[in-house]
Amino acid sequence: MYFSNVQYPPLRVITVTGNGKVDAQPNYVQLQLEVSTEGEDLSRVQQENANLMNQVIQSILALGIPRENIQTSTYNIVPNYDFVDGRQVFRGYEVRNAITVKVTDTAQVGTVIDTAVQNGANRVSSVQFRIDDTSPYYQQALRLALQDAQTKAKTIAETMQLPLHPHPIEIVEESQNQPVAFKSVAMVEQNFTTPIEEGQITISAAVRVKFQY
Repeated sequence: MYFSNVQYPPLRVITVTGNGKVDAQPNYVQLQLEVSTEGEDLSRVQQENANLMNQVIQSILALGIPRENIQTSTYNIVPNYDFVDGRQVFRGYEVRNAITVKVTDTAQVGTVIDTAVQNGANRVSSVQFRIDDTSPYYQQALRLALQDAQTKAKTIAETMQLPLHPHPIEIVEESQNQPVAFKSVAMVEQNFTTPIEEGQITISAAVRVKFQY
């Protein structure tokens, strides 16, 4: 039986991180609108809240928003207390009812918000600009990330005068969070159109790449 005593040199590698970013225009907006009512009589507070929320929903439907784009997101009943002379004193109930509205015409967002506020909504808890399908943008960002990694590895190799192999021996895609542009707004009653700037959404990709030299 033959055993080789040949010692192979350890693998020499350069590890770099590549990053890529692509800006994209959002194609819909997700709003969360709330109606909050307070009082001592729970059934009366609930009824008042229901009436106001129905009014809000009908006003949004009248703007041409499809009913399937309106969903109840939360409904909470919270007892409120005051502290008097070091002890809790029951003050009444607060009923919070929130709906999520998908607005596909981003230019209509300000009008939807103002209409909801004028018809009983007393809080806009979130305004989220989103893209239905981010995959094409992410693939483009991923290509840019790989190119960035190759450029970094080449720069390191040339600077250090190392014989870099052009093809990587390992590529690891780093996890990314779902891209979303998020804006939270607290609203009060007003007589002008709320300006909402949609801006752009940045889709990012990152890779960790190893090259042999």
